[in-house]
Amino acid sequence: MPSTSIRHGGDRVAEALQAHGVRCVFTLCGGHISPILSASKARGIRILDVRDEATAVFAADATARLSGLPGVAAVTAGPGISNTITALKNAQLAQSPVILIGGAAPTALQGRGALQDIDQRPLVAPHVKRFIKIQRVSELGPAVDEAFAVAQAGVPGPVFIECPVDLLYDEVSIRQWYADAAGKGTSVADRLLRFYLNRHVKKMFDGSAAVSAPQVRPVLPPRAPDGRLQAALAALAKAERPLLVIGSQALVLSKQADHLAEAVARLGIPVYLSGMARGLLGRDHPLQMRHQRRQALREADCVLLAGVPCDFRLDYGKHVRRSATLIAANRSAKDARLNRKPDIAAIGDAGLFLQALAQAQPASTAAGSRLAAWVAQLRGRDAARELEIDQQAQASGEFVNPIALFRTLENELGDNALLVADGGDFVATASYVLHPRTPLSWLDPGAFGTLGVGAGFALGAALARPGSEVWIILGDGACGYGLVEFDTFVRHGIPVIALVGNDAGWTQIAREQVKMLHDDVATVLARTDYHAVAAGFGAEGIVVKTLMELPAALARARALAHSGKPVLVNVWLDKTEFREGSLSM
Repeated sequence: MPSTSIRHGGDRVAEALQAHGVRCVFTLCGGHISPILSASKARGIRILDVRDEATAVFAADATARLSGLPGVAAVTAGPGISNTITALKNAQLAQSPVILIGGAAPTALQGRGALQDIDQRPLVAPHVKRFIKIQRVSELGPAVDEAFAVAQAGVPGPVFIECPVDLLYDEVSIRQWYADAAGKGTSVADRLLRFYLNRHVKKMFDGSAAVSAPQVRPVLPPRAPDGRLQAALAALAKAERPLLVIGSQALVLSKQADHLAEAVARLGIPVYLSGMARGLLGRDHPLQMRHQRRQALREADCVLLAGVPCDFRLDYGKHVRRSATLIAANRSAKDARLNRKPDIAAIGDAGLFLQALAQAQPASTAAGSRLAAWVAQLRGRDAARELEIDQQAQASGEFVNPIALFRTLENELGDNALLVADGGDFVATASYVLHPRTPLSWLDPGAFGTLGVGAGFALGAALARPGSEVWIILGDGACGYGLVEFDTFVRHGIPVIALVGNDAGWTQIAREQVKMLHDDVATVLARTDYHAVAAGFGAEGIVVKTLMELPAALARARALAHSGKPVLVNVWLDKTEFREGSLSM
């Protein structure tokens, strides 16, 4: 191994990461990327190593969503990169700015059967905004600068940088490696090989003597044209039953979250929050509605979708009645028009568009009392649904009613709670009952519906929001993906609390499968001792089998987490009919 005191390609990458404000790189080690990790550590960037490459990308994704700056992961070549594909696609569909740095075989040996050598472009390119292939040492730093700019521009998304191993180690060592590979033979073939390799090395290091400072490029958020703003103002001013739906994309500029919340309150329009927007208005804002969204959309005469496409979650646009004025504020022109052409397409940052609406709205047209009856109607409907949920929480069985579990957790959560959602039926139940406390305090995978995000999202959340009480709401099916990362939590002192809803099955699938096919094949799990597995990694494990045990267990889990220890609470659940008819197509 080369001396760490000698400058190498990894230093160029680390210097650029440092210039862009990167505080942590998530990784699973590999010789192809070791110089990047070593150089980053030397510059004070935290290296947080995990047990699965997908976790590293999920962690970078969560960091990006919460901080507003691209999150960074680095993985080794070949299988290290292929292991990240699901997490990359999840980031792409969630429009999250992630930088993935991947190793690669030596430049001269690619396509010749080197260790972990595959053509990585066709594997990765469909899932990122840009695939950047490095061929010279001098390109390393500028590639990082480009990746940060591309990831944040327009519709955010992941960018991949491929760094061959022979560009990352120091020049003396690499030249010696190529000299040894060339041999000392005197045949024509030997001399031709030496000529080829010498020329190849020269190209690799051309221009590397001149070291330029990293260039942090300003990325201005896109703004909708003023004409669209005026059209939206007019439509909302004459509406009798307007409705606002805000999604994750409206929170791309995470530092604007408080200003966005103020704007929504000033608009005075009843609002439904989804995805990362949950918690935007706090726990119990009078304008926020939680239930019967489909019915409200069908009654509304003007609907503003802010960062929300008409995908399966809105029944491909069918939830909004045809006679309603539809306003779509979205960074993506494609998403704004997906399945349903809006009457007003405001292409630009949705959060800034809502702020501009609130600022431009004349005081004389503020919603206020004009919409009081409409707001009261929706709130009355919400209150009735909450009473139904309370009644359903009273049902008792052998183990713990999941609705009662979340009612209890709702009362136990601290004001600094940050909730990571990873699961199917269990998480969907939580979304009806739990009230996120603050903006950016709810993390879910997004439109891809990926299971297994929990551990990585919790890692990223803990790093991006130090001091937060990080909870993973974890289905027992989803638990299997990231349980090994309790080793990571313990090694790095990440005091998360995982709450596992253990109903011994893939319940979201089983609900409709059993009803429609009369077969529970592949949906049955065991009442596994997940708490014992966590304890085996050095965390604290708690098991709960009755509702009576739950309050004390949750209080103990919070106390342990506050002392710096990760915890897993394994709650045995009863089956319920709370989410019957939940199949999505």
